[in-house]
Amino acid sequence: MNNITVRSYAKINLGLDVLGVLPNGYHTLKMIMQTVSLYDTLYFEKTPGAGIELSTNLPYLPTDEKNLVYKAIAIFKEKYGITDGIRCTVTKRIPVAAGLAGGSGNAAAALKAMDALFDTKLTPEVLASDVLKLGADVPYCLMGGTALAEGIGEVLTPLPAPPDAKVLILKPKVSVSTKEVYTSLHLDETTIHPDIDACIDALKTGSLKKLCDNLGNVLEDVTVKLHPCILDIKSKMLDSGADGALMSGSGPSVFGLFSDEEKAKGAYDLFKTMPEYADNTFLCDFNLN
Repeated sequence: MNNITVRSYAKINLGLDVLGVLPNGYHTLKMIMQTVSLYDTLYFEKTPGAGIELSTNLPYLPTDEKNLVYKAIAIFKEKYGITDGIRCTVTKRIPVAAGLAGGSGNAAAALKAMDALFDTKLTPEVLASDVLKLGADVPYCLMGGTALAEGIGEVLTPLPAPPDAKVLILKPKVSVSTKEVYTSLHLDETTIHPDIDACIDALKTGSLKKLCDNLGNVLEDVTVKLHPCILDIKSKMLDSGADGALMSGSGPSVFGLFSDEEKAKGAYDLFKTMPEYADNTFLCDFNLN
């Protein structure tokens, strides 16, 4: 095999809780992760020489070692003694810096593509063993589907797939620094923690209502203080018929879960008419692979 095209799926957090802070500054987490059908496309091909060439459809993205795809390829080449050159073209659809794990998903897709190109037959566990340096979401992105993520994100437990629903995702035109959000989070006895166990029970019983009633993200209050538009988006989604709505990750993207497909399409059409949201509004399904 000399070339391969792979998809990199976005994720949302059906629940996100921060339990504490480790001495090294990392946060201990308890999250329910879910991939959705929104995806980027990555094309890889072997080239003469030993270099890494990276290009993307977004001119402002780095194409050197600052890019997670480049880093993932470099890590793989070094660990497994790959001497071939690699050219990669990334076509982005997932909004950047959006709380949707676009970069982490791209890094995971790069590792999978390299595994396929060089027939190393690596298990996800082996692939994940060296990739936390790429980001805490990368081990999950290697796995995909529905999962409980604990530790700093690397302890993964598969969960039942969520009940069928349409997923409306909207990323406002604001930028969020994940580091800033976590640094600004102050945990104390007044912190309201989401009920992650109730969300897990909802998945096990197949209850979309219970899942939506317990959607929660401990980071949401922090990011909302920086960008109040998040609450406005949630309100509009709920007014448009969403069964539940929540900010994903550290934000600023918001998703709504709709049991009624027509209401989901109506909400999608509504947001697409708004200039501030039109370019970053997506109607998706859950991706269960």
